[in-house]
Amino acid sequence: MSRTFHHLQRRHYQQCGYTLLQRLLTAILIAVVFLCTACGSATAPSPPAIRIPPHTITPTPTQPISGQQLLANGALTYVAMGASDAVGVGSDDPQTQGYVYLLAQRLPAGSQLVNLGISDIRLHAALQQELPTAIAKKPELITIWLVVNDYIAGITYEHYMKDLNTLLQQLRQQTHARIVMANLPDLTRLPTIKRQLNAQQRVKAIAEIKHWNAGIQDMAARYAVTIIDLFAEGSLITAHPDYVSQDGFHPSPAGYVQLANYFWKAMQTNRTGRY
Repeated sequence: MSRTFHHLQRRHYQQCGYTLLQRLLTAILIAVVFLCTACGSATAPSPPAIRIPPHTITPTPTQPISGQQLLANGALTYVAMGASDAVGVGSDDPQTQGYVYLLAQRLPAGSQLVNLGISDIRLHAALQQELPTAIAKKPELITIWLVVNDYIAGITYEHYMKDLNTLLQQLRQQTHARIVMANLPDLTRLPTIKRQLNAQQRVKAIAEIKHWNAGIQDMAARYAVTIIDLFAEGSLITAHPDYVSQDGFHPSPAGYVQLANYFWKAMQTNRTGRY
């Protein structure tokens, strides 16, 4: 019995040892699988967030909708910012023949026109006299032609661009409007200016106008504004005799029709930048 007992006891210890070893190996295997799974699913820790002061963040401007969508949405509010050309000076009836009025006539029925044009105004003054109302009206469409008076008055390029940046930045940040803006035509072709310039002065003036237009183009691109390039294609608005009024400076009724066509065509394009 003693021999048999020891034999059975030895078999019991062997079985228990084997069972313990089996449990230990199983536990190790489970731990390895768990660690592998955790490693496979874990992601690298994110670096600490860098806080940027709010005033240094510059949002990317976008046009809210295309011109076609704008017109398809029904009645809208149209704000015109400008000087004597927005008023319609040079036409026989500024209230009906100016480009602003003609453009408004093409908008969907029920649309509201807010013409902020002020004769002889320059851009810096327009920041106080036109811009607040333009923002308050919450327009869907804004047209701008505020550059000719500044250039003729001798406002420096740097001062004008600073004011233009302020204007477009405020409009882009505080409205959702589609914005269309005209640049400088070749003013040396206007009778009142042409007679005052010799050949050398004309060349210099054209170079300056091109420089201004390049800056206006860059500013427009920054704020997703569509530009009407009045200088392009021979500056038709100042070169065509039928498009200049009897005062030799402002557009004629036919000139205003052409201006309205330019703005209408540019307003409907899906592109921003020069048109």
